Amino acid sequence: MNPSVQWITLLWMLFSGAAMGMAFDSYRVLAGQLHFPRWSKHALDFLYWVAAALFIFRMLYVTNDGQLRFYVFVGLFIGVWIYFLLWSVITQRFVVMLIQAAKGLLSILYKLFRMLIWNPVRGIFMILLGLLRFLWKFLLSLLRLVLKCLMPFWRLLKWMLKPITSRLKLPAWCKQAANKVIKAWQRWF
Repeated sequence: MNPSVQWITLLWMLFSGAAMGMAFDSYRVLAGQLHFPRWSKHALDFLYWVAAALFIFRMLYVTNDGQLRFYVFVGLFIGVWIYFLLWSVITQRFVVMLIQAAKGLLSILYKLFRMLIWNPVRGIFMILLGLLRFLWKFLLSLLRLVLKCLMPFWRLLKWMLKPITSRLKLPAWCKQAANKVIKAWQRWF
């Protein structure tokens, strides 16, 4: 392997180390701000390291056909070290700023959703519900009025059919069902 490929590989490993540090800082700030459950932190750490390893080996494969040398590890270490010396605080503040901006945007979107969609739909639903209640009460009162008007005819019919109905014997289950219907009827009307 010629020296130019080795220097290019070293530079790419410096860049890859810095990218790993940036990804780690971003992940760490996100995990702190979003309060992931404790059990998920281990899985997320594992996923970070798997993704970092795949990224490093992909970069290594692109730059020098995947040959693993000592200077690759030195380049990664120096890249991470330089990143943490120079850019770590800036990255953390930037990620916190992005999280705050995202929270603010989500808060605005939530308020817009409530104001433009949820409250009008809820208001229409409440109006329809009130209208249905009014119609139901109106129909019940109308039915009561009709029943009160028909009550004399019912009593007359009952008096006329009394000789026939007094001789009929209804089964017990029919009487129980009739009693349930009468109780429900009295509850509603």
